[in-house]
Amino acid sequence: MAPSLSTPMKFLALSMFFISIIYQDNAQFPTPNPNQTTMVFYLQDLAAGPNATVVAPVAGINGRVWSFTTFGSIFVVDFPVTLSISPASELVGQAQGLLIASALDGASVNVALSIVFNNLQYNGSTLELQGISRRHENYREVSVVSGTGKFRFARGYAVLETAFFDISRSTLRLTITIQTN
Repeated sequence: MAPSLSTPMKFLALSMFFISIIYQDNAQFPTPNPNQTTMVFYLQDLAAGPNATVVAPVAGINGRVWSFTTFGSIFVVDFPVTLSISPASELVGQAQGLLIASALDGASVNVALSIVFNNLQYNGSTLELQGISRRHENYREVSVVSGTGKFRFARGYAVLETAFFDISRSTLRLTITIQTN
């Protein structure tokens, strides 16, 4: 004689079967977003010389030495945005904005940047980045809060990574992932 399931076991098995059918009918699996774009650029930071891309602190707390690690110091930046790590590579725009030493211990900088494109594909369009950059971390993530032109209604995130550093210049890799309508 073949073994048979008891009535409670039959009920449980049948219930599980129906629950799985109902779940499959209502399940929403993530689908790739056709309006999602990831772009990689490089910010070229020249710290000194006649073509410096960051202005020494323009404001800070009276009576304190204004520096990149002094709470309240404000810097103005205009970084060239290129397609590769080389400063001589193709220029696609400028990263213009403010860096504010926003942590009492100097470990964090508030970033407010506009990426202003001047290349043929995105000429005149902008992306707006905002967030906290923790200075001692190689991987820093900030928000993409808006955009204009081809990036109108953009939202997403940007990752800043130090690609090259020395005392007179540095290069940041900027990976931007956005969704647009």
